[in-house]
Amino acid sequence: MEKARPASLASPDAVRVTNPGGSSPFVLTCDHASNFLPAEFGTLGLTAEDLSRHIAWDPGALPVALRMAQSLDATLVETCISRLVIDCNRPLDAPDLVPPVSETTAIPGNTGLSEKQRAARVALSWQPFHNAIEHIVEDRLARGQETRLVSVHSFTPVYKGRDRPWHIGIIHDDDRRLAAPLISALRHLAGITVGVNEPYSPADRVYFTLERHARLRGLPCAMIEIRNDEISGETGQRKWADLLTGIFSDLEPEETRGAREHAVGKSVQSAS
Repeated sequence: MEKARPASLASPDAVRVTNPGGSSPFVLTCDHASNFLPAEFGTLGLTAEDLSRHIAWDPGALPVALRMAQSLDATLVETCISRLVIDCNRPLDAPDLVPPVSETTAIPGNTGLSEKQRAARVALSWQPFHNAIEHIVEDRLARGQETRLVSVHSFTPVYKGRDRPWHIGIIHDDDRRLAAPLISALRHLAGITVGVNEPYSPADRVYFTLERHARLRGLPCAMIEIRNDEISGETGQRKWADLLTGIFSDLEPEETRGAREHAVGKSVQSAS
């Protein structure tokens, strides 16, 4: 597991913002950046091996996002508490906001919670994460700074016994302004299999952060999913961060009809 950062429920360190004054039009989020559990939660009834798995976080996603933020001079907002405590990429009414089961693993410490306990988890991690993004986006828009949101995730090579052949997936809804040129650029690279709304799509209810902060404001956005065996070590993390930085440095959003529809009414709620 990662080294402990927040020490208790009273800690203000549930969210971290890197380079808040970044000049890039891109604002990056890493919604499942950490597998850290504050001491109050113990292990949630799980083993150390379970807590190192994808069910607890998105392995490799944060080093990629950090390197991209540095290279692009972009702002990055990351969670510092495991998605097992509360999933910041879910609306508050999602059944897996505090997941009782993740993939096929039961989470004993997440069963039978009272409304007070759930509210405490929202206040601990979910609310600070979304407040931080809200503040950054509103501040940028007030200054007239162009803003595009990109969420960085990773996914498992095998899910419930099914192999996933994609090296990277780009997730989007009907606003394809960022996704279309990003997919096109990736498809021109030799040896890379690109998933379009694979291994997830907004229909799987994984698009909440981008819906909440980008779609409702009409801002270009896209979600990146990198297969986590590609970024399990520093070499792969540097490779993918540099590859994506090169693409993003020249990326210009396309104009689409969907982009001009200012607010998409659906909210989304499932796993990534």
